[in-house]
Amino acid sequence: MPTLPSGRVLFGAFELDLTTGELRLTETAGPNNPDPKNRVLLREQVFQVLRMLVEREGKIVTREEIKSRLWANDTVVDFDQSINATVKTLRRALGDSADNPRYIETLGRRGYRLMPAIEYPQSMPVTASEKEHDQRQRSDAEISENAGKVQDKVQEKVTRQAKPHWWKAAVVLVAVVLLAGAGLISWRHFRSTATPRRIMLAVLPFQNLTGDPQKDYLADGLTEQMISQLGRINPQQLGVIARTSVMGYKHSDERLDQIARDLSVQYVLESSFRESGDHIRITAQLLQVKDQSHLWSQDYDYPAKDVLNVEDDVAKAVAPEIQLRLTPQERAELSRSHPVNPEAFDAYLQGYYFFQRNTVKDTDMAAKYFERATQLDPSYALAWVWLSRARNWQANVGLIPSEEGHRLAREAVERALALDPSLAEAYSQMGRLKRFVDLDWVGADESISRAIALEPGNPEYLDQAAFSAATFGRFDEALALARRALELDPLNADSWEERGEIEFFEGQLAVAEADVKKSLELSPDVWPGPMLLCRIYLMQGRPQDVLTEIKLVRSDSLQTLLYALVYAALGQEKQSDAALKSLLSKYSTRDAFEIASIYAFRNQRNEAFEWLDRAYAQREDNLAGMNRAPELKNLHRDPRYNAFLKKIHLPTI
Repeated sequence: MPTLPSGRVLFGAFELDLTTGELRLTETAGPNNPDPKNRVLLREQVFQVLRMLVEREGKIVTREEIKSRLWANDTVVDFDQSINATVKTLRRALGDSADNPRYIETLGRRGYRLMPAIEYPQSMPVTASEKEHDQRQRSDAEISENAGKVQDKVQEKVTRQAKPHWWKAAVVLVAVVLLAGAGLISWRHFRSTATPRRIMLAVLPFQNLTGDPQKDYLADGLTEQMISQLGRINPQQLGVIARTSVMGYKHSDERLDQIARDLSVQYVLESSFRESGDHIRITAQLLQVKDQSHLWSQDYDYPAKDVLNVEDDVAKAVAPEIQLRLTPQERAELSRSHPVNPEAFDAYLQGYYFFQRNTVKDTDMAAKYFERATQLDPSYALAWVWLSRARNWQANVGLIPSEEGHRLAREAVERALALDPSLAEAYSQMGRLKRFVDLDWVGADESISRAIALEPGNPEYLDQAAFSAATFGRFDEALALARRALELDPLNADSWEERGEIEFFEGQLAVAEADVKKSLELSPDVWPGPMLLCRIYLMQGRPQDVLTEIKLVRSDSLQTLLYALVYAALGQEKQSDAALKSLLSKYSTRDAFEIASIYAFRNQRNEAFEWLDRAYAQREDNLAGMNRAPELKNLHRDPRYNAFLKKIHLPTI
């Protein structure tokens, strides 16, 4: 290949610095391109591929040539996967797409070609970034110079004044000088003491470079483990975006700046893994979003049994790069070894993968893997927590008898707490069981508070705490918790719906409607969304909108409930009676609370209290929202209502 001149080259909307490996957008970039101040310090392999493409000036660079340039002959690596990943990273830096390329053209399995023409300018103009840097360096001097100019102008004015008024001019001069000096001092003080923003970090999904798609479960599990570990570090200063929001970028070519805007982060951690025998090799790199610069990267090679230690090592390396100070306790925790039975860990990750798929069939698979993990390593506390969650889900959807499933779920989480009393996940799960199985709202609140004390940066616990606070009428606290959860999980459709539900219970109907619609925009599969919109429309006096939205509710029993309510609101008693009759004949053994809601909404109070008693006897978990449900408003002045609330340990109205 020809040797390029040192310095910079231009192609398309970019300039490449051949000495530093820095890629920048030029001043001539169009209005639809990113900010011209953006620049990326390409990691070495990515830079070398771009350099090869530039050297060829539109001619093909074969994959074999890339392999020869990047790896020595004795290197053991999956070359195809590694080349694909390197080119993908380069495309992202250029804002390019493999499907509709503007910069890098793929030629079958042969190689790649740079599409724009190359220019070699004699002298490069100063870039916007350099101008900004120079301007910052001159700022203090300019302020001082401006203050001097003000003094000169005042002095000139003084000399023109008549002598009898010299003292007035002197006063003005002194005032101006003092103000100018005070301004300079205040500006410097503000610049040095302004309250720093919370640092936000996104851990993007691990790339599976093994060449085996069956190993995706390992990529997902390592992503979750990395998020969890980093999320424990100084949560007052560092916020780590939750798994729900980052998993949408798996197999995505989204530009880094767009990801940053979506998630409101300043830093991104990218990672990949390969397998070699019984070892796992992990590569991690930290990128700063504002200039897309490469701050740090490291390769780690671990035996499978020690792979959990990689999260600690990465956390220790990342913290100083983003100006975080670790406490002695955090350093000690990150230095503690986390040995785990490799087969048990693998079974746990398999279970986690299936659990997150969120289907009845996959939950059964998840339970089998979690159970296998606990059999292989009975001291594996985290596996016991997730076995508890799987058993609870199986019980709730009827895969196993309810009483047996809840008993197994409780035994599993109690085992986890006995093994590790500091495990936040265990307290969170215990909170679920106390709330929805025991109807012990106070106990649930205490368990969830304990989980947050242990891991204040976990948005799932914050959502739980928000609902618990709302149950006790602490709506300001509930909404503050919900906002914190969304800051850490901004693309989580369920969290938007849950915030909308809290706003609905507080009577903020317009805001609740907007948040629920946001939830459905993010994911039409958020099943409570249409149901909640119908309830909002009903309370807003919009029955026709209810009749339109009700068709999207994916539950026969809830559709029947809504028809009974909306027909009552429309004054169509026969249709409301027919819907209620259908609910009574099909769902009375499980939906007594819904039946009570219909009677209360229709102001049939005796029947409403009769069915509330049945709901309590059937231990229906939606009694937790009883003191907030607007459909029960007609019962509030009846003394039996507060008496019932006391019986189930909820705050009275």
